[in-house]
Order: sequence, then C-alpha cells, then structure tokens
Amino acid sequence: MSRVPQSRGARGPDPVTEAPWVRWLLTGIALAFLALFLVVPLVAVFWQALSKGVGFYFESLADPDALSAIKLTLITAAIAVPLNLAFGLAASWAIAKFEFRGKALLTTLIDLPFSVSPVISGLVYVLLFGAQGWLGPWLEDHNVQIIFAVPGIVLATIFVTFPFVARELIPLMQAQGNDEEEAAHVLGASGWQMFRRVTLPNIRWGLLYGVILCNARAMGEFGAVSVVSGHIRGQTDTMPLHVEILYNEYNFAAAFAVASLLALLALVTLGLKLLAERHLSAELRGADEVPAHAGPPVAASQQVSQHAGAPRAVRQAVQQQHFVGPQ
Repeated sequence: MSRVPQSRGARGPDPVTEAPWVRWLLTGIALAFLALFLVVPLVAVFWQALSKGVGFYFESLADPDALSAIKLTLITAAIAVPLNLAFGLAASWAIAKFEFRGKALLTTLIDLPFSVSPVISGLVYVLLFGAQGWLGPWLEDHNVQIIFAVPGIVLATIFVTFPFVARELIPLMQAQGNDEEEAAHVLGASGWQMFRRVTLPNIRWGLLYGVILCNARAMGEFGAVSVVSGHIRGQTDTMPLHVEILYNEYNFAAAFAVASLLALLALVTLGLKLLAERHLSAELRGADEVPAHAGPPVAASQQVSQHAGAPRAVRQAVQQQHFVGPQ
C-alpha cells in the first residue's frame, strides 16, 4: 500500500534547524564578541580622544605635525589608489576576458602582497633604493631620493594595496562571461567602446568595492611605510606613524585624537562597503541567474539579424545606433 505523505504540521522537527535556544545562544555569543572586540575599542578611541575636552581635541588635530601627517596620508592615497585602479582594471579585464601565455603567473603575482609581510616589502625597497642598495649610488649621483621621502612611501603603499581592485573584479568578470562583449564586437564596437559601454557598467559596484578597500588600506598602512619613511617628524610621518609617535611620548589624548580620524574613516568605509556589497551581490546573482545573452547587446544583435535581408545601409544604421554612434 502506498503511504500518504504526512502534512507539514505533522512532521517532526527539521533536522537542519537548530532549537530556538541554540540560535539565541549563538547569536548572543556573536554579539558579545563583536561588542567586546569591536564596539568597545571603537568607543574607547573616541572617549580617550575627548578626555581632555573638545578644545584640546581640535588643537591636537591642528598641530603642524598632525596636519603634515594628514596631508601626507591624503597625498599618498591620492596617488596610490588611482594607479591601483588602473592596474586592477587592466589586469582583471585581461585575466577574465582573454587567454594568453603567463595568465596563471600574472594571477599569482597579483596575490604576492597578500603572502608577503608589509615589513618585508618595505625592507625590499630599502635594499633596492637605499643608500647602500643596488640603485642607491646611482640615485644619489642624480640627486634623487626615494627612501626616507615621499616617493618611497608611495611605492610601498602601492605594493601592499595593488591586489584589492583586481581581486574584486576578476571573479565578477568571470561570472559575467564574455557573451556581451562578443555581441558588441559583432555589432562593430571597438575595444574602447566595448569596455566603456558594456564591461564598465557591469562592474561599477565591484570596482567601487575594490577602490574602497584599497583606499582604506592605503590610509591605514603602517608596516611597509614605517620601514621606508625614516620617521622624520613633520615630513615623512603618515597618520598611523604620527599616532605611534604621540603614544610613545605618553601624549595619549593627542594620539587618540589623530586615531579617531582613522576610526571615522573606518566607519565611512564600512558604510560604503555595505552599500557596494549589496549591489555587488545583486550583480553576481544576476550573472548566475540570467543568461548573459539576454542583455542589451544581444538584443541589438537580434535586431541586426532581423534586418539581415535589408539593404546594407539599413544594417549599418542599426549597428551604429547601438555601438558606433558619436564618440
């Protein structure tokens, strides 16, 4: 005899679902961990920064050495982030969209800064560009200073931050596939037009996510910058280095005042990161659920196919409407 399936209400407890008290216990442990190791230290930073009053807080930020550290940090990020943006776009587009020799090697090299300590990377630059390094005598003869100067700080920051943009874009581009670019190529689009009108709109949130992470690491980097900066107060100290100097001088309120700026940057970064993650997840779901050939470029290709029997001038007009319009 065939058995009648039990109704949903008559079934026993779902073996996959934990008991309510277990869920509440795990949630409580997670929240307690976050409060102890994230929220409490963050509150302590602002509490210590304002411990001597709001006036002392702004005086600490208006100190010439603090202003110099803030300025140098912004300059370093303003140089490193756009360069890493350009590299990340080029590397991810090449890796995700094309096949070529050395592709695996390029992917491995992109991950290199993740496996090398920032202090070691800074030491490499000292051994390369320092006074006793390989290029040191030549740089000294030509009056070029890299180590213990702004160029060395920028180079060290670029090295430790350049994987972020590429590593966010490569999986996204691979999930999206090449169908839309191929359709655009069939319609007569150039390489720049394919990138600007097809590829770039599809990766804009992943690109923003990578830039956010890259900027946060560039402004908060300590290890590599500490090695190449020389700790010249008022000249080669970034904000993290300036915080260390103030703390070692037992000027705790001023140290936490400068650190609060980095904490504010972290909060802003977190908000932008959540926004970018939400849109990036939607894009990844769309790439997985919707066939790539359902996009606008292939719709345009279908229009061209519909006009296959039309005169050549008509077919060219349809192509021009989609991709070969005004530059």
